[in-house]
Amino acid sequence: MPQKRTKAKLEIDVPTWLKGLPKVELHLHLEGTILPATLLELSKRHDAEPLTAEAARKLYIYENFLGFMASFKEVSARLKGPDDYELITYNMVRELAAQGVVHAEVYISFGIIYYWKNAEVEPYVEAIERGRIRAEKEFGTTIYWLIDAVRHFGAEEASKVFRKAAELRAQYPSIIGIGIGGDEARGSADLFRESYAEAKAAGLRLTAHAGETIGPESIWSAINIGAERIGHALAAQHDPELLEVLATKQIPLELNITSNIRTGCCPDFDQHPVRDYFNSGLMVTLNSDDPPMFGSNLLEEYILAHDKFGFTLDHLRELAANAVEASFLPPERKLALLRSVELYS
Repeated sequence: MPQKRTKAKLEIDVPTWLKGLPKVELHLHLEGTILPATLLELSKRHDAEPLTAEAARKLYIYENFLGFMASFKEVSARLKGPDDYELITYNMVRELAAQGVVHAEVYISFGIIYYWKNAEVEPYVEAIERGRIRAEKEFGTTIYWLIDAVRHFGAEEASKVFRKAAELRAQYPSIIGIGIGGDEARGSADLFRESYAEAKAAGLRLTAHAGETIGPESIWSAINIGAERIGHALAAQHDPELLEVLATKQIPLELNITSNIRTGCCPDFDQHPVRDYFNSGLMVTLNSDDPPMFGSNLLEEYILAHDKFGFTLDHLRELAANAVEASFLPPERKLALLRSVELYS
């Protein structure tokens, strides 16, 4: 049964209230939004022997971070051509809108296209733009793209990815920034210092995954190369000096609670630092990362924060406002969204 709360003598259904709360998602991977039903459609397009529903479901089951990476690769391998990217973009925006998400800043991995598909990215960008424009018109949710380099492919490959992002931004203003993902242990952020400086000079905004699978040193490195937002930041809890810097500078943290549990990066909910970070004044935002892979979308993350961590509705409103402030939207759109969050009741 949905949890009920009494507020101003009105009975509030919490999941319904949270669905209507205007939300912004800052940490979401396009290739990680493929629902099992969409995977089946892709398999019918491309596999000589299409997946069964049971076989598709099993691809979303794994035991640890490396298992997740293998599952992610297996699912995204069904993305063969630009039309597939248009399909998953449209489906992603539809799903976001259904959760009450009004804006999302979404990672797409050029590294996967270059490395795994041995293809040029332009046709794929044209495709995701077709899907984005069509879906935005139908559902109203807006999208910015963050171009993600796979850090364990190396600094040279990342430079190639970021330069292409800067080149394409002139044609596609929805390309707003860059980031590094992948295996932190095989690609320290320090390796990307020059390419981050070049990307910043080209007008791109800077993000980085850090402190998900290794220690606080990864977050320090991400800050030192200029990352404006930190994805995951689990390991910050082990470094009081780092926590103080994050709080003082109000560096936004893109937290992904269920993702951290499902990948085994955090042993259990009781050890997740989301509530401690919030109580310590850090700029916390909630995100879903790869929703079908983890079984939790952004709306469900907000519900989880309420049910498991005791965040009140006012707290969750504050988290929604944090995500707006941490976004790369222009000031006038931020102000309008902040006002809509403030007035929501």
